[in-house]
Amino acid sequence: FIEDNEVGAIEPTALRGLRGLLFLSLANNRLETLPRGLFQGLETLSHLDLRGNPFRCDCHLRWLLSWLGTVPSSPEAAGRCHSPSSHRGTPLAHLNPRDFQCQWADLQPFQSLPFSSLGAESFTLGGHQGVALAQPFAGACTLLEWDQLAGRFRAPTIINSSSPVACHPLPLGGSLLVVVAQLRGGSWVWRRAGGPGTTFVRHQSLGAGRLRRPHAVATARFGGHLYLGVADSSKGGTSTVFRWGGRGFYPHQTLRAWHRDTHLEFLELGGRPALVVCSGARRPLVYRWSGGVFTPHTDIPHVPDVYAAKHFRLRGHVFLCLTRFLGDAKVMRWEGSMFREIQQVPARGSMIFQPLTLGGYRYVLLGNDFALSHVFRLGPEGHLESTQELLVPTPRAFVPVTVGHQHFLVASSFKGATQIYQHITIDLGA
Repeated sequence: FIEDNEVGAIEPTALRGLRGLLFLSLANNRLETLPRGLFQGLETLSHLDLRGNPFRCDCHLRWLLSWLGTVPSSPEAAGRCHSPSSHRGTPLAHLNPRDFQCQWADLQPFQSLPFSSLGAESFTLGGHQGVALAQPFAGACTLLEWDQLAGRFRAPTIINSSSPVACHPLPLGGSLLVVVAQLRGGSWVWRRAGGPGTTFVRHQSLGAGRLRRPHAVATARFGGHLYLGVADSSKGGTSTVFRWGGRGFYPHQTLRAWHRDTHLEFLELGGRPALVVCSGARRPLVYRWSGGVFTPHTDIPHVPDVYAAKHFRLRGHVFLCLTRFLGDAKVMRWEGSMFREIQQVPARGSMIFQPLTLGGYRYVLLGNDFALSHVFRLGPEGHLESTQELLVPTPRAFVPVTVGHQHFLVASSFKGATQIYQHITIDLGA
């Protein structure tokens, strides 16, 4: 009987060696938690009394809930929760270990690559994931790959170009294509001549005379065809949708001209292909697939100067993350005929608002040119909860990469070093 003694803590080894113990009372003390393994080796223990202690029912006490199921004690004898408020007054015996979210996740600096990059896009080929990086200042596209011996990433140059703003990788028929959109010298489709390690060769000139200042590239498959969209941000340029014809991409549709488009996003709305186009001269425009082409459906009201739109799906709903450099970032939800706002996030100076999944966790990352970047955990209804800040100068893309059982985040930087973070998870209840 160790009761009514104002005991506030117990060492994990305090009961070691008491193999014949049948009854133990720790009632009416000041115990807020009990150390894991306290009852290890007490196979004969048949009655335990924990009443009258101000237990803090959190992850550190999760082990006890599992252990209580092995001892024939009454629910009241197991004691009650004193905190947190969500569990106050609840008998420990009525709680389930699954009631506690004990997984803690964090992004930790892993590697810094000594070059700036504008765009970063991932791809999967042959069961391996890679990332293509656009380096406009160096005039190159690089392919980020894992060095098994060194246990780090390396990024050799794969394509020399004049001023790439996007290096869009595209696995196709067992080979790898890279769409290189550049400000000078025209845009090109490159093809790798063989397997990994072989050189890339020019495969096709893309949109000669149509693309004056390409700004963003995206691809999607629907209707049995592969489509490529290029947003053109020049004053007189025209954003264009191309279709793969077996040997190359050929113009399929030109979108409305003269709007200085900055980004486009393929998605599906109501079971039909759709396209969201962002522009510096108008509100974001939603196109829907009809009669073999994209036709204007609606715009997104009350959000001018949207730089980019990225979508994600959650519980059957489609959401958009809208990036705005001068105003708050927006999270929108498709309501059947239009997008409606569900949350806004202070984001002045941001040019990337990216939803992604890392190690099974859903996040949205908000980059900022003048402050720290923010990591938000995505809640069950699409709402965001801030969890962490990252020091990434002028970020332009966030890309998840998986190597074996390890998860990484690649953060491109327009004016600084490209950063790689490792996603770490810890079980606080272990």
